[in-house]
Amino acid sequence: MGAASKMASTLHMSDDSWKRHANPWSVWTRFAAIPLMLAAVWSRVWLGWWCLAPIAAVMLWLWLNPFVFRPIHTPTTWSAKGIYGEKLWFKDKWPVTADHRRIQRLLIVVGGPAAISLIAYGLVSLEIWPTAFGATLMIMGQLWRIDRFGVLYEEQKRAGTVQ
Repeated sequence: MGAASKMASTLHMSDDSWKRHANPWSVWTRFAAIPLMLAAVWSRVWLGWWCLAPIAAVMLWLWLNPFVFRPIHTPTTWSAKGIYGEKLWFKDKWPVTADHRRIQRLLIVVGGPAAISLIAYGLVSLEIWPTAFGATLMIMGQLWRIDRFGVLYEEQKRAGTVQ
């Protein structure tokens, strides 16, 4: 079992979880949680330790999110195809091309740490521009990642390895 499969297993991602995770409402409300989490952390200025309440609320929502939306059995939307492609990536048993591996590594190794570093710096120093730029970088990286996973899903569908 590869690292990606171990991560999916740790998150208890069953087949039903993946289908619910692929619901466009699930995808887009997770994206909406990014600025909410940033605002919750930033609110420490006004709320003090009470900022932990909105932080906990966002974290609870992110945990509940894959369970509250109906499952998508046949992906037809851009976001659903992306999540189905992500599932293929995590399974480790599907033929993933070198191009897909290279792009995913670039996003994970370069984009993720850069975005998180900017966000962390901005939130600690209460500077809006690093926070906003880091969040934009994170969101754009996630959108690109979902797009690449959607391409992976479409390639596998054309090859006949998925329905």
